[in-house]
Amino acid sequence: MDLILLLKALLLGVVEGLTEFLPVSSTGHLIIVGDLIGYNDETSKVFKIVIQLAAILAVCWDYRERLTRVAAGLGSDPAARRFVGLLVVGFLPAAVLGFLFHSTIKSVLFNPITVATALIVGGLIILYLEKRAYHPRIAAVDAMRWPDALKVGFAQALAMIPGTSRSGATIMGGLFFGLSRTTAAEFSFFLAIPTMLAATVYDVYKNWALLRADDLPVFAVGFVASFVTAMWAVRGFIRFVSNHTFIAFAWYRIVFGVIVLASAWTGAVSWSHG
Repeated sequence: MDLILLLKALLLGVVEGLTEFLPVSSTGHLIIVGDLIGYNDETSKVFKIVIQLAAILAVCWDYRERLTRVAAGLGSDPAARRFVGLLVVGFLPAAVLGFLFHSTIKSVLFNPITVATALIVGGLIILYLEKRAYHPRIAAVDAMRWPDALKVGFAQALAMIPGTSRSGATIMGGLFFGLSRTTAAEFSFFLAIPTMLAATVYDVYKNWALLRADDLPVFAVGFVASFVTAMWAVRGFIRFVSNHTFIAFAWYRIVFGVIVLASAWTGAVSWSHG
């Protein structure tokens, strides 16, 4: 087995786990880092699906008590059915728009230059939203209503543009529509489960022919790295947002995006453009 390939898998697994649930765009980071280390071939498409699945399962594990309680209460507990209803409503915009435009977006926009631009624009939007007067009216996910979930769902759909960040769009959308910081972050995590599972199943179906048994060790390394890192990142992020704004993430996005664009403009890095 190629040790360099295993190290690339480890690096990308850590990148996915660290960035999937932070407002910095995991897809954007995977595109940029994958391009930088030369792991952007056809096999890498399936690999990125696998490590994304690991990050989803990490959230499921972290919130297993809540999810188990909801699953057990679907037949008798109105609160459990209401919670699932919120996720369904929030999931619908991304599901419909993703079905219509997924292939076009992947073929046209999945490149480092688009990602860098979206990172900068998203960072500026976060700075703008953080400068607004902040008056949260919803302090818990259970206090949300279906119009709140739908609005956040439409915000999430913006993340089909790579570099936007699914978690960033849902969290900042949540803040804009009146959710507290912790509520916005937690609903973003929960909404990620159906959204990312659906995207994963669809991507596996589309790329089934690329699956090979020889790639199993590489996929396993990336999967474990992503799972462990994502679980750590989710716990740390919840602690962070309970006492801090998202301004640090905004500046990180802007600086990172500017570095990528500057490296392309100066020719320091020969980024792919499609």
